[in-house]
Amino acid sequence: MNEYDIKRGHFEKIEGNKLEILMKDIFGTVKKNGEKLVSSSGALDNITAWSDGKKTLYVDTRMNTNVDDKTASDTIRMFNLFLERATGFTAKERRKRASKDSK
Repeated sequence: MNEYDIKRGHFEKIEGNKLEILMKDIFGTVKKNGEKLVSSSGALDNITAWSDGKKTLYVDTRMNTNVDDKTASDTIRMFNLFLERATGFTAKERRKRASKDSK
């Protein structure tokens, strides 16, 4: 499971059922499992996402490693798009924040 900070003021874009709509737009189908949203697409056998409120998005993934290179790269692109829209941070900004937190 990974934790991602949500950009200040960005939570309004995923609150309520907006995170579910975002996941449907990017991954296709979404199932609710309590407060958690579950989907799958491409090399992602399972992606589960939920939030603790306005500060953190939690994402748990299970990948299928037996896919072709095109499917793998499309899945990575899709996952990064989801995280950018859900957190408000680009991949570069998320990486920078993660390295800062690990120090």
